[in-house]
Amino acid sequence: MATASAKQNDFTKGSIAANILKMAIPMTIAQIVNVLYNIVDRMFIGNLPGDGMLALTGLGLTFPVISIITAFANLCGSGGAPLCSIARGEGDKEKAETIMGNAFSMLLILGVVLTGAVLLFKEPVLYAFGASIDTFPYANAYLTIYCLGTLFMMTGLGMNAFINSQGFGKFGMATVCIGAVTNLILDPIFIYVFHMGVRGAALATILSQLVSAIWVLRFLTSRRAILRLRLSRMRLRWPIVRRIIGLGTSNFTMAMTNSAVQVMCNSTLQFFGGDLYVAIMTVINSIREVIFMPISGTTQGALPVMGYNYGAKNYLRVRQSIVFITKVCVIYATAACIFLLAVPEVMIRIFNDNPALIEEGAKCVRIYSCCYFMMSLQMAGQNTFLALGRSKQAIFFSLLRKAIIVVPLVYILPRIGNLGVYGVFLSEPISDIIGGLACFTTMMLTVWRELRQKEQTEPVTNQ
Repeated sequence: MATASAKQNDFTKGSIAANILKMAIPMTIAQIVNVLYNIVDRMFIGNLPGDGMLALTGLGLTFPVISIITAFANLCGSGGAPLCSIARGEGDKEKAETIMGNAFSMLLILGVVLTGAVLLFKEPVLYAFGASIDTFPYANAYLTIYCLGTLFMMTGLGMNAFINSQGFGKFGMATVCIGAVTNLILDPIFIYVFHMGVRGAALATILSQLVSAIWVLRFLTSRRAILRLRLSRMRLRWPIVRRIIGLGTSNFTMAMTNSAVQVMCNSTLQFFGGDLYVAIMTVINSIREVIFMPISGTTQGALPVMGYNYGAKNYLRVRQSIVFITKVCVIYATAACIFLLAVPEVMIRIFNDNPALIEEGAKCVRIYSCCYFMMSLQMAGQNTFLALGRSKQAIFFSLLRKAIIVVPLVYILPRIGNLGVYGVFLSEPISDIIGGLACFTTMMLTVWRELRQKEQTEPVTNQ
């Protein structure tokens, strides 16, 4: 069964667009469902009678902590999965399975450590992240329960990348769909029927993550998988761990810097504008997740295709993949940008119908999203570096847009010309322009040129 699947998922054959779309469509659907998975809590909580806005704000304060946990899952998943694709393209199944087994062991160890750390330090951390006396109880209630499911979330998210890397996009999509449907069913039951509020939302989330984790592990240990999760491959090997960390540091850095930026934005908005603007930032982060689902799905769908062909030395197909994802990302992001500039209120009302939040939120959404089309260049370039195992470039451009550009701007702009809270939102489009141009231009001047040279000198590996 695994042999038949390996032949079917040979990305050196067929059109590049078809291969990418074969992966990207189910991954995009998974992204849509995953966003529902993440924002359904915000929708239910934001519409709680009486204290919905405070509860939504409190939930937003937990995002940086959740981003940190996600960062560690991505460290193992996004670090190991491209290496698996390259090894599979080279025809080295044992190496690919060892990479996957080591990534799984890393996820287990990190999951246990993070659970203890969050439980121990959550109170001072939440106050440092911008909590007030009014919003802390909601943030604390949600995070206390959520962190108990850290191991489930990390296993489901981190190991699902290895399902996708083998070309099983539909099974990877099912992982997310199963969890999301479970969450959608349990949320209203726990929140409204059992009157558990934010605690009910958190409980529904961790139970749905448990279901997803079980699905992932069952598939990866089955005969259907090309690469199987085996106990004999789980003993940590430092050279492999180092390579996983080296490549995974890109997405890890991106998630960690996102977390740092969220913390700084929340605390600055709290200082200059109060709870209303922290709530607006919570809504904007949710809108961004929704808007960028297709781009994320397309770029992630291209990763196994590009990595496999790179391992097989089919460099022309790698370049064709870069062209395809760039066109799709830029066209879509431009359309999304126009939509948000025209009618931001449509998206805001999904989360809360508070008149003040809608009025001020519309202004902030327009500022924040006006250069989304430039961010698409960053994502195309960043994922190219990641797919080909270029860890140094991937890490640098992860740091550039957020840590090097956004963090100083969030501190400086609100204090210039009485910009106040609007300066916080203005930092995003500035970083989109600078980061997008720098990342994509560098990719074209380095990777693109190198691929063209290798086409002339290195033969395609026989599959």
